[in-house]
Amino acid sequence: MFKNLIIYTLHPDFQFPGLMEMDVALRHNPFTPCSPSQDKTFGWVPPRGDKHGALVESVAGQRIARLQIETKSVPSSAINRRLDEITAKIEETEGRKPGRKECRDLKEDILQELLPHAFPKTTSVWVWFDLANRRVVLDTASQSRADDVVTALVLAFDGLALSPLQTNTAPLAAMTGWLTDAESLPPNFVPGRHVELHSEDEMKSVVKFDRHHLADDQMRLHIGQGKLPTKLALEWSGRVSFVLTHGLQLRKIELMDVVVSGEREADEFDADVAICTAELSNLIDELIDGLGGEMDHVFEPEVKPAPKLDADDEEMYEKAVSLVKKDNIPSISYVQRKLQIGYNRAARLLEAMERNGLVSPMSATGQRTVIA
Repeated sequence: MFKNLIIYTLHPDFQFPGLMEMDVALRHNPFTPCSPSQDKTFGWVPPRGDKHGALVESVAGQRIARLQIETKSVPSSAINRRLDEITAKIEETEGRKPGRKECRDLKEDILQELLPHAFPKTTSVWVWFDLANRRVVLDTASQSRADDVVTALVLAFDGLALSPLQTNTAPLAAMTGWLTDAESLPPNFVPGRHVELHSEDEMKSVVKFDRHHLADDQMRLHIGQGKLPTKLALEWSGRVSFVLTHGLQLRKIELMDVVVSGEREADEFDADVAICTAELSNLIDELIDGLGGEMDHVFEPEVKPAPKLDADDEEMYEKAVSLVKKDNIPSISYVQRKLQIGYNRAARLLEAMERNGLVSPMSATGQRTVIA
């Protein structure tokens, strides 16, 4: 539990409801596996693993939830192979070669044809609500999975606004200083045995020092040549080792023997949560102090870019709007089937309707509603 951290700060005006109310809110989006035509779905599961258990647990004053994500993908080689078969048949029977736009639509159709046969991949993300410090902490190194969690939270809690943790001193600048002057490291932190340096020139070169003493003249030479540290291994108070990234993420977290050597409680879930959150909460506090304190966050609503529709899509958009309004079914697959177009094209049309205020955003279960 909690091997990688992405940290968000809560809007000062937002207050999470009580434990029972939080559980009720998450139950609106329980996890359901992908349907045959879906390539991704996510929803909440009981963090303890009990089939009908609570969706939010309270342990040692901290709240814990778990988002499960299922994805299906079709290899591009399989799509291209099927496309070659179809285009060859068109050339043979019709004496013409399909154009770029037709091939694009064919690829979308092939994807929907093969998607029901794709094997699903399931992952989950632990979500830690640190209410005392007004943080939401996610156990993932993937920004796309973090985005899924934030989306699910925004769907569950009206008015929720989160901002990625930012400090007054950027981690990139701080790590550069720590590597060139070990005395500048904040108290209770010592360098580990791994650093990754990247150049910002057109070469984009990368140098890695692994299991290597970091007070090394060769490493400092690389820094002097303009390579900057994007990852740095650190140890905190002899209790936790981790890798700090230039994006203020914590990766490869390990609790050291002094933390985990004691007797375990009967309930391992409670013990894991209590130990991890206590240690990591103190670590995060001291790391923020070592990076000059937390920056004042600007919470702005997320604005999606306007959907790009070509001339053909513009004409099809009007037909799709009429269909959705007439039948009151704002479904991608329904629009696809009725208008006999590719799945991705139907998705673009529904996204355009969302931007224009005609339909609601898609929920975690893939449902939309028509806005009167």
